[in-house]
Amino acid sequence: MKRNNHWVSVWGNAVSVAENRPERYAKDITIRYPIHVPFSGHGLRLTFDNYCGTEPVTLHKVTVFYGGKFYPVYLEQKREMTIGAGQTVVTDPLELEITEGEVLQVSFYLADFTLMRSVVYACGPLSEGLYANGDETENAHIHMESSRKTHLFYFLSNVSVLTDERNRAIVCYGDSITAQDWPDDLALRCFREGYHNTAIIRRATSGSRILREYTCLTYESYGLSGHRRFHHEVPTDGADVVIIQQGINDIIHPVGRRSNAFRPMSDLPTVEELIDGLKGYIEKARSYGYRVYVGTLLPMGGWRTDAPFRQGMRHAYNEFIRSTDLIDGCIDFDRALRDPERPDYFLPEYDSGDHLHPSKAGYERMAMEIPAELLR
Repeated sequence: MKRNNHWVSVWGNAVSVAENRPERYAKDITIRYPIHVPFSGHGLRLTFDNYCGTEPVTLHKVTVFYGGKFYPVYLEQKREMTIGAGQTVVTDPLELEITEGEVLQVSFYLADFTLMRSVVYACGPLSEGLYANGDETENAHIHMESSRKTHLFYFLSNVSVLTDERNRAIVCYGDSITAQDWPDDLALRCFREGYHNTAIIRRATSGSRILREYTCLTYESYGLSGHRRFHHEVPTDGADVVIIQQGINDIIHPVGRRSNAFRPMSDLPTVEELIDGLKGYIEKARSYGYRVYVGTLLPMGGWRTDAPFRQGMRHAYNEFIRSTDLIDGCIDFDRALRDPERPDYFLPEYDSGDHLHPSKAGYERMAMEIPAELLR
């Protein structure tokens, strides 16, 4: 029987700029990430991304561990692969029969001093890796004394499976709120409710804004602006929907030079400018052939820069999302998580405590707000 050749992403992250530290170079380490596979396939390929790097990165060995066996991964039939500054590579396809619901491990070894600049922070029940001393790329059980868990995802930005035509992916695009739990909670919901043909792919970077970015050493790790991110992150193997949830950082970051030299009030957009930035996202997503859903901005009452004028901007932006016919649907995260008695604030059980990011229960509620018809 002839098999379909349809690549679909089953795992992914954005690539952002690492927090700048004196120890930003690493040597003689292995990095390993578990990949939860939502549907079966018969091939695998990996994307390694040095989009934010200013120096080449060399991966001296890459392996996939699955079914009790290690498989070497090649780029142009070579074990050692170099990713140029600002470049991306996609590995040679690995012929491998993969079963729905299984977990495979991707490991890569950095032998020489490597600038660890292309990275993103992500967390959630499915988002954790580790790094270890030495070459452990073919060790199934890395000892805890020589390794450490991490929520930082370096270089590996996508894992795709060769699979049936019915399988597809949804892209979740945003800032720190999307870099945290709700996409993982949504993936678990798909598994729990039997939507076994849909993968959930996270493309999110903490602190990022639609219209601005920081170039200073202090805040560079806060991510690229939308015009540098969206076209690089959102095109994804097998995806047909993007869910966008971004804009709160454009509203809350500017505080004035007297309070913070790097956060001038001139960075504060008008609501119209913020909406125009969102429209740019929508236009790009349409060019990829995607359906577009946009999530409203969450409550921020009690956040340290909360102010009436910022709340007014948030409300106006949310009303555009609720009323526009430019998108396929609004996902009203704000209405789901806010306190009906104090609508600028989270319900207490949905507040992480900082009054900006949801609690675990809040993220689970966000995942439940995604319409079931998107997951089928």
